[in-house]
Amino acid sequence: MTAVAAALLERNHYVTAYTGAKYADAFDELGCEVVLWRDSQDIEEHEVAASLPHAGEPGARGAHTPLHELFLASARGQVDDIVAAHARRGFDAVVGDVMAIGTGLAAELLALPWATVSLVPLTMSSRDLPPHGLGLQPGRGAVGRLRDRLLRAITPAAVERAERAYRALRAQLELPAGRPFREAIYSPQLVIATGSPLLEFPRSDLPAHVEFVGQLRPRAAPLGPPPLWAETLADEPRPVVLVTQGLFDTDPAELLEPTLFGLAHDPVRVIGTTAGVEVDAHVPANARLVDFVPFSTVLPHTAAGVTNGGWGGVLEMLAAGVPLVVAGGTLDKPEIAARVAWSGAGLDLRTGRPRPIRVRAAVRRVLREPMFRERAREIAAEFDELGGAERAAALIEQLLPPRPEQILT
Repeated sequence: MTAVAAALLERNHYVTAYTGAKYADAFDELGCEVVLWRDSQDIEEHEVAASLPHAGEPGARGAHTPLHELFLASARGQVDDIVAAHARRGFDAVVGDVMAIGTGLAAELLALPWATVSLVPLTMSSRDLPPHGLGLQPGRGAVGRLRDRLLRAITPAAVERAERAYRALRAQLELPAGRPFREAIYSPQLVIATGSPLLEFPRSDLPAHVEFVGQLRPRAAPLGPPPLWAETLADEPRPVVLVTQGLFDTDPAELLEPTLFGLAHDPVRVIGTTAGVEVDAHVPANARLVDFVPFSTVLPHTAAGVTNGGWGGVLEMLAAGVPLVVAGGTLDKPEIAARVAWSGAGLDLRTGRPRPIRVRAAVRRVLREPMFRERAREIAAEFDELGGAERAAALIEQLLPPRPEQILT
């Protein structure tokens, strides 16, 4: 969202950022007016899995419960905060993260144009796809289509609790019933989707107001010289394999250690990220562990990425044309892994805790078969063509009334 805010500021708009305390400085440094969450409970994403009873479970239950328990629970407070901020400043449009459910409700109450920014893969239902949350690729042939149709028929039961809570919230706000919850989190005017058509399951009923923009890359602070070990990668004769579990699912036993063990005797150079978590396991001679990886210095030399499927990391590596091995286990990660496999840019291990032998076989295949890198490069080129944050800002402008001063939140 900082990338979108920066692009709007560059187009001479006044931007108000409604955000939690953790990110206030990032928006303030860009030049935004910052409005902190007040009536709504601030969210610490590192604590999401620990605070929600089913967030770590695979399948639809694990994917939908966090949305209900966390994002719906904070929606009413978001509405109150945004309405109060509008009374002070007066906005011309509202631009909201898809997981900030109160954004759309506030825009509806205030009769303002509303754009949704989807920082996760699209969860919109489709007559062509299985239900979101199961980590399944679209069924092929008559049998596959029948499977998907049957799964869509039983999915409403999995989200019934969220639907009831959403209806109750709309009633509190004296809003009409409106669209079903799973559709209502998306603006009917403009949905700015990260990713690209090559990385999304094909669907014949994708709304015309959904616009893919590739990657929304935040404005990075100026970097110092790269670490010495990163400088040596340019002369590394072995393929470089980057393994990362992101910043949230950081138990090294899930993916980092299986990758280290699986590739310990292969002719590759492994760079693993720990996110500051101590790793007790023996580090093989062909591997280096670091707390954080400067992607801009490592990805140009990376032959394959091993990831648990965090959307930001997946987009970052694909934007560099790096093919992937994805071990997605919880939340939306199985969905992301399925999309990577469908796109042809990598392999889906269908588990968040793969055995070392499976990681080794997948990495060997990705390195051996050029089609994976070719597809990843095609996706990278598509990202560039889609325009990123600059195009997102241009799309948002199309929602604005023709007034000299534009004010967005």
